[in-house]
Amino acid sequence: MTTTTPAIGSVPRTAPGGTDRRKPGSPRRRAGWAGLVFIVPGFALYLLVIGWPAVQALLISLRDYKITPGAESPWIGLANYTRALHDPVLARSFVNAGVYMLTTVPTQILIGLGLAVLLDTVLPGRTLFRVLFYLPVVTSWVVVSLLFQYLFATDHGVVNWFLVDVLGVVGHPVNWLGQRWTAMVAIGALGVWKGVGWSMLIFLAALTGVPRELHEAAALDGAGAWRRFQHVSMPFIRPTMVTVVILLVIGGFNVFTSVLLMTNGGPLDQTQVPLTYMYRQAFGYLDFGYGSAISFLLTGLVLVIAGLQYWWARRTADGGAK
Repeated sequence: MTTTTPAIGSVPRTAPGGTDRRKPGSPRRRAGWAGLVFIVPGFALYLLVIGWPAVQALLISLRDYKITPGAESPWIGLANYTRALHDPVLARSFVNAGVYMLTTVPTQILIGLGLAVLLDTVLPGRTLFRVLFYLPVVTSWVVVSLLFQYLFATDHGVVNWFLVDVLGVVGHPVNWLGQRWTAMVAIGALGVWKGVGWSMLIFLAALTGVPRELHEAAALDGAGAWRRFQHVSMPFIRPTMVTVVILLVIGGFNVFTSVLLMTNGGPLDQTQVPLTYMYRQAFGYLDFGYGSAISFLLTGLVLVIAGLQYWWARRTADGGAK
């Protein structure tokens, strides 16, 4: 009786459980097809709603696009991008967006994290406070922008009334929305007030995942509240903080509604940000080619900044692990 020995490296036809992996009706193959059934519709919808319009916008940015039906839209290559790189108003808009981001992101993180730490403790009425702090997040941008426009109005504005009549720290009303930097202060205040509840909620969810046993052990070793937060909570919530920072930076450069409604980029384009300037070029002057070019420049900048943040966070985490 002879015994046939399978060749080295050959793959057995039958799995250990007795199921033929190459059989068309095997569970593994059916699971793969089932996964494709769920993935393909969503991916197709993404290509239809996001991918195809993005490709069309890229092509528009390379043309002197005319919206008039039947009008010719000549190919001009990178002329719109060259124009954008030499546009002083666009450069100012990027500076304004950067200032907005640099002032609102750290403020939202510090206040949001502080509120999350407080609400993670045993505090009377903390559920009510969570709702109150999160309420601005779900409020319409249009409503709160008009509200802050009223608050920071030069005449009969609540902020000027408080500074002039109540505190007496200034002798005359401040023209908040009529000057570049005071207007950016008002817009930044709105961004912080509306966004801090979102940061709080994300940090609070992360803090609830920190094991209480570690806090109790650290307290028994004599660690105070700050030491417990620094050495127990922070290592657990660091990945969440990286995500929050990246999302807030992206949101900071994408500020739009508050600037459009509070100042409309004025006075004299002093408070323009990239999206409001792009909106004016595309829908105000019907220069869709230039507007599309601005949108892709903004997208590229945001992707680069987000990529650098992610790289730095990974490098810091790897260094800490070593």
